[in-house]
Amino acid sequence: MTLRTPGRETDLDIKRWLNTTVSPSFCMAKWRNATIWLGSGMTTSCHHPPAHKIDIKELATNPAAIHNTQQKKQDRTQMLAGERPPGCEYCWKIEDIGPDAISDRVHKSVIYDEEDVYHVKQEEPTENFALRTLEIAFDRTCNFSCSYCNPAFSSSWVKDVKNNGAYTQLKSDGRNHFTHEHNEAQLYKHDEVNPYVEAFWKWWELELHDTLDELRMTGGEPMMAGEIWKLFDWFRTTNKKSDMRLAINSNLGAKDDLIDRFIENAQHVPHLHLYTSCEAFGAQAEYIRDGLEWDTWVNNVHRVCKEGNLEGFHMMCTVNSLCLDSLPKFLDFVLLLKSEYGEDFPTFTLNILRFPSFQSPLVLPKYLRSSYRYTLSLWRILNFDNPLLHEMEKNHINRLIDYLDVVDKPHSDTFEQPALENDFYHFYRQYDERRGKNLIQTFPNLERWYGTLSNG
Repeated sequence: MTLRTPGRETDLDIKRWLNTTVSPSFCMAKWRNATIWLGSGMTTSCHHPPAHKIDIKELATNPAAIHNTQQKKQDRTQMLAGERPPGCEYCWKIEDIGPDAISDRVHKSVIYDEEDVYHVKQEEPTENFALRTLEIAFDRTCNFSCSYCNPAFSSSWVKDVKNNGAYTQLKSDGRNHFTHEHNEAQLYKHDEVNPYVEAFWKWWELELHDTLDELRMTGGEPMMAGEIWKLFDWFRTTNKKSDMRLAINSNLGAKDDLIDRFIENAQHVPHLHLYTSCEAFGAQAEYIRDGLEWDTWVNNVHRVCKEGNLEGFHMMCTVNSLCLDSLPKFLDFVLLLKSEYGEDFPTFTLNILRFPSFQSPLVLPKYLRSSYRYTLSLWRILNFDNPLLHEMEKNHINRLIDYLDVVDKPHSDTFEQPALENDFYHFYRQYDERRGKNLIQTFPNLERWYGTLSNG
């Protein structure tokens, strides 16, 4: 039984129920969900709050401390008291748009049942709670180096900084993302014992494989990490048929032999979901997600839909300053896929980029934001009657349109606009030089504005 029960069918109804039943700042992710980077020993409750360090000393006697950190316990205490943990600012900014605004705390809570909500409300927030959903990255090995990513999450980004040096003349909150190799993100070499990975497998054998409803692997690129095949082996050899949902985040840009291997292993997983990232169309997607070849990616999308034994397929769109130009065309492409393979193949989410701030859509001048907002509004008029669109997808489109109109800065500590514009110009000038790209040729609508930045 989920929170979607008769009489509370809409996301707004669920939000109101959470606010009155527990508190107006309650989010189940703090209890039942985690994102963990085993390469760096960092964790957070979802992909929005800043990550924090896992206490390695606790892991020796309590592998559950890989999730139940002191920081999360403090956040739980605040939420039960109706207070807003500052790290969850992303959701608070959305909700402050208006009382009917739906933030991700609703979407992160609706996947759990009502009994579980009552349970965590009654228990002490400082207790160890079993995970139901886990997103985990074993290392940062990746064949892509997307513009909004950095060396902490991509070995290809490491090569860029190693070979070409630091990105220079950056002033805002993104400046440190691109200045060094982020070796702290990969504390142990591939031939060394990683105590965080060891703790994961201990917890896996102890209880995780029984308590998890969903295990989601991220990276880097999971298909390039050896641990994914270890998990596939577990599903193939386990004595009982697991009800767990295994989800894989893949850029779907791996070589053919890895795609083949994935499709072969996928046949042994009863509940397999695949997530891929893209938010622009054609050459613009290739520019933003360096390493992506559009035609190859589209072909792999069709392959996994047809052959991948998938229960669900999902597109994660990271809404940034560049993607708005072709986002409507990309959404048209998604609708074509839905019409061919079904309403869940794929589903999509629009996650608005906050860091680095100079790549946020809010770095754009108001006339450009208004233009993109108008185009998205037209898309909404033309497509919202399409039965293939889910309510959550419509909500994500609505909130992006509102966001472009109402919100004036990505987060509370955002640098002033001149600093963001400075960083936008200097970053993409260097990005073009290093990657053999051309921003203005790829995004001609930005030429007038970008020209003013070069003169600044």
